Amino acid sequence: MNTHYMQSLDWIILAIYFVILLAIGIWASSKRKKEGSLFLAEHSLRWHHIGFSMWGTNVGPSMLIASASAGFTTGIVSGNYAWYAFVFIALLSFVFAPRYLGANISTLPEFMGLRFGQSTRNILAWYTIITIIISWLALTLFAGGILIRQVFDIPMWMSALVLLLISAFFTMLGGLKAVAYTNVYQMILLIVVSLILVIVGLDHVGGISALAAKVPADYWVMFKPNTDEAFPWLPILLGYPVMGVWFWCTDQSMVQPVLAAKNLREGQLGTNFTGWLKILDVALYILPGIICFALFPTLQNPDEAYLTMVEDLFPVGMVGLVFAVLTACLVSTIGSALNALSTVFTMDVYVKNFKPGAPQWEINLVGRLVTIIGAVLAIVLTIAIDAIKGLNLFNVFQSVLGFIAPPMASVFLLGIFWKRTTTRAANFALTVGTAFCLIVGILYLWPPEWLQLPWPHFMLLSFELFVILVVAMVIISLTDRDKTEYEIPAPIHESQSKLAVGLWIALAIVMIGLYIYFN
Repeated sequence: MNTHYMQSLDWIILAIYFVILLAIGIWASSKRKKEGSLFLAEHSLRWHHIGFSMWGTNVGPSMLIASASAGFTTGIVSGNYAWYAFVFIALLSFVFAPRYLGANISTLPEFMGLRFGQSTRNILAWYTIITIIISWLALTLFAGGILIRQVFDIPMWMSALVLLLISAFFTMLGGLKAVAYTNVYQMILLIVVSLILVIVGLDHVGGISALAAKVPADYWVMFKPNTDEAFPWLPILLGYPVMGVWFWCTDQSMVQPVLAAKNLREGQLGTNFTGWLKILDVALYILPGIICFALFPTLQNPDEAYLTMVEDLFPVGMVGLVFAVLTACLVSTIGSALNALSTVFTMDVYVKNFKPGAPQWEINLVGRLVTIIGAVLAIVLTIAIDAIKGLNLFNVFQSVLGFIAPPMASVFLLGIFWKRTTTRAANFALTVGTAFCLIVGILYLWPPEWLQLPWPHFMLLSFELFVILVVAMVIISLTDRDKTEYEIPAPIHESQSKLAVGLWIALAIVMIGLYIYFN
């Protein structure tokens, strides 16, 4: 997609999108109490804010492009990453969220501090800050910068700066409340535009039955045999839970809207809504790639499937709307990440270690300064990533995330489910365990000449690393002489909402039905 595809009407529509976005952001900020906290929206978020925010944080433009590319090359099998998630979102809803809300925390390092003490909180705070800057900010900006560079023909630093200015504006102005309210608007727009693209595409193909006839039969199967190189069923079944627990239950950027829920009921309804929205991932993001394969089977680069569909099927005006949607995805993810970054640094590093009695105005000021510093760091990293030539860096980083997940998943799961887990075991997993996982990851991605191992699928490797860390934590806990006892934080004293439980059961039935149907 180049600028010549953007006609006058497209530019007008893009401008209207930004005007509405700014208006919603300013309106949401005006609803915030003057001296209220920027970080948890005064515990005012309702289920739709939570659902759209979690989904919006999860949906970057790189995901749109990568999903369409996967649909073009392999069909719906990559939808496992979307549909299998409901199990772990349910774990957040019924196991983690009641404890997070019961402990009345602002951050997940703070929660782990209650469970394992101050040393664990400090390690986890810096761990979280580094992962947010690298994986959420720099990576999202890199992927989005590539997109904006293609469309507007401007350098990477400039495209990254534009995106950050918009996202940082909301985060600094109204904190999580502004981010959550604008996410609702942006995600509804995303659903509408993606749905139009699918409908127009199906119309060009000649309907669903014509589409099924034009693509290979295995494009409609969720479980591929274990001999399949890209998506074998066993590594996905065993490996995804490790990433799923880390991503959906223990990642500050993802979980923060739940921490800001009005009450547990809204939190559980909101996470349930996220589960229903995840069903749409296959229909809205992967299906356009399959339709593109039916319409343009000779397309050389599958990564261009999404933009090819837009360029060839959409009239003037709609292209501007699509670009608005891709920008919306970026602003949503970056806004959530900046808010999570400022929350963790301010509450876990500044307030806890340097200024325990800081007044709210000072906490908000530090939060805003951290947002600016985080944004500058992210731009520097984005430019550095862009300077490394000859690597598909996005794929490399996605694989690296599979090696970041095992330490977090093991610490949080054992911390909540096994009372005898000790501080030393948790700190070992977060420090030595992380270093070990990253070294394995580097050897896996760039194996030296002298080390030619028959590596398993990276998802299976992630599972094996998780098992090694759990075993190590159990041994350390059982042999640890330091018997300082920390209690597992108790769940909130609020009865489960019958509506939330009913909707979760309904979602589980639908998901099982979908898996049976597409197999």
